[in-house]
Parts: sequence; C-alpha cells; structure tokens
Amino acid sequence: MAGELTALRQRGPATASMLAERLGESSHHLRQLAAHGFVEDAPDRGKGRERWWQAVVQALGFDETLLKDPDPSVRGAADMYLHEIATTHARELSTWLGTHDDWPEWTRATDMSDFTLRLTPELSRELIAKMHDLLNSYRALAPAEDDPEAAQVRFHTHSFPINKD
Repeated sequence: MAGELTALRQRGPATASMLAERLGESSHHLRQLAAHGFVEDAPDRGKGRERWWQAVVQALGFDETLLKDPDPSVRGAADMYLHEIATTHARELSTWLGTHDDWPEWTRATDMSDFTLRLTPELSRELIAKMHDLLNSYRALAPAEDDPEAAQVRFHTHSFPINKD
C-alpha cells in the first residue's frame, strides 16, 4: 500500500495499471487507500473506463500522540511507521548518491547539510513550521509538466535532540 501512495505523491496522478508497471506488482490497494482518505479520484484525468488516482496530500505528517497511545499495538505500529520513513529517506539519499552522475545539471542544485542549534521545544516547533511553510510556498511556483529543465525534487527534514545535558 505504501508503494502506491508514495508513487502518487512523488510522480503525480496515475491509473492502477500505470502504478503496477512502475512498482513491478499489481496495484490493488487503491480502494483501501481511498476508503481511509489517502487517495482520491483525479477528476481532470482519464477518459472512459480508465480511473485515475491522486494523493490527497503531498507531504507526510505524523501525530506524535500515537507513540503514547494506551494500546501497545498502536504504539508499535507508530514506531514501525517512523522507522520505515527513516529507512525510506536513507534509501532515497543513497540512490541519489549512486546516480548523481546521471544528473550533471543538478550538481550545484542539491544539498546534503546538517545544522546543530540549541533550541527549546517551542523554538524547534516554530522553526519546523516556518520550513514547512517555505517549502509549501514553492508548490505555486512549479514549472509546467513539459518543462525539460524541471524534475521532481525531494526534501527531507529531520529535527531531533542529540544529547541530554
């Protein structure tokens, strides 16, 4: 299921058959994803019997209260979800490093930085919100689908304390 949602978030609307081709497996979870509000029909796409799907949201969020849920199975699922996201981020970065020679025009347009700041939880929440607002503001600036210089670009942000003084 995560594969279909990720593909729709990263590459845009698609049919079930297009997703199956991209993922190398049949894609039969779309109705389940739709029932839970993750995907929806793409009304501007498709002709006739072909049903197009799109992701409802383009960014992932997480409700941290799930890590404190009284049900241990909910806490376990939430923890596993976060570890999956971290693994996906590491895999995407590793894939980029292994293929960067295929993208010479992007060499000076990528970033792999880290910063260490001393913040309170409140200041960290404020900074995260500002970064998210800035990233989302660029959605309105997206170039046309047929722009040969444009590509899907992934941004990973991670914010966590590194030591307890």
